[in-house]
Amino acid sequence: MSALSSDIQATGNLLLPEWTEQAAIMLVWPHADSDWAAILDAAWANYRAMTQAILQFEDLLIIVRDDAHREAVQSYVQPVRRQPTFVLHATNDTWVRDYGPLSVRHNNQNQLIDFRFNAWGGKYPFAKDNALAETLRVSGLFSNIEHSDLILEGGAIETDGQGALMATRSSVITASRNGQLGQQEIEQQLSAKLGIQQFHWLDCAGLAGDDTDGHVDTLARFLDDNTIVYATVSPAHPDYQALSELEAQLQQLRNAQGLPYRLIPLPPPPLRYSALDGRLLAATYANFLIINNAVLLPTYADENDAKAMATLTAATKRQIMPIPCNALIEQNGSLHCATMQLALDTFYADLLPRMSQ
Repeated sequence: MSALSSDIQATGNLLLPEWTEQAAIMLVWPHADSDWAAILDAAWANYRAMTQAILQFEDLLIIVRDDAHREAVQSYVQPVRRQPTFVLHATNDTWVRDYGPLSVRHNNQNQLIDFRFNAWGGKYPFAKDNALAETLRVSGLFSNIEHSDLILEGGAIETDGQGALMATRSSVITASRNGQLGQQEIEQQLSAKLGIQQFHWLDCAGLAGDDTDGHVDTLARFLDDNTIVYATVSPAHPDYQALSELEAQLQQLRNAQGLPYRLIPLPPPPLRYSALDGRLLAATYANFLIINNAVLLPTYADENDAKAMATLTAATKRQIMPIPCNALIEQNGSLHCATMQLALDTFYADLLPRMSQ
């Protein structure tokens, strides 16, 4: 750990990187009264694969809409080593990465910060999603959850854990999120709330088929404090020029010591088109999830799945676990978008009864 991050932890907030030891992963289970209805069986299968993988390593919190939904999910999942905890809360959307609370270190204690959510600039209804933090707060399962009026999605930001933040301008510094707040004002708030001392702003509007205005978790990810893994596509792909320009920007980034990051390109994902409306889907291997001792990798039943696994295997000591995600990309997200990690001492699963054997 650098002196910079040690100082931030001692005196204020620090956004915790994903590889920090976790208490649990949170996800919101799809249901029939949502956009998942046409592919609900396939979506449930993808979510069950996530559930089985996560429960091998840590606790899992599943948000369900009501008791009937909970009972259906309980009978469907197959717990491994651990059993999930359930909280009831009706949501508008499933992508909890963007409206779940973020884990931070504050005065040598882990806590959660809830930022406002407006469905990626008001594209969809969001009131129920934005209210999730309050349900979590009153559940008694969580330690302190602080609130911020800044609109910020978890999938829009990455940190190296040393005080640097990586994000696209188009998904953070935009009038659709925070009105007339400019870059300097947003940076001031991110510094105060998340301990950010260095900003790596990227110019990339995002993948074709993405509706987040270019969330960085579909494009480039910190695998550790010195390694950025990033998406590539084949030359025939409509995103080829944009991702080539993104690669050039990543090559110019420097850490707090003024040194370049280790850059690792991921293999091109397959061209996937929606079975529902024929549009190009935003398949990406960059949307992986780091959990305790493992990395969950989204896969798409393509020959490059194995190449993506090999790339991450060579780059990290964690076990790489493939998770089918073809149903998820039908709804414009993937594995990382569907999950949110909760740091140690922020979530206490044993305060609620677990599901019965």
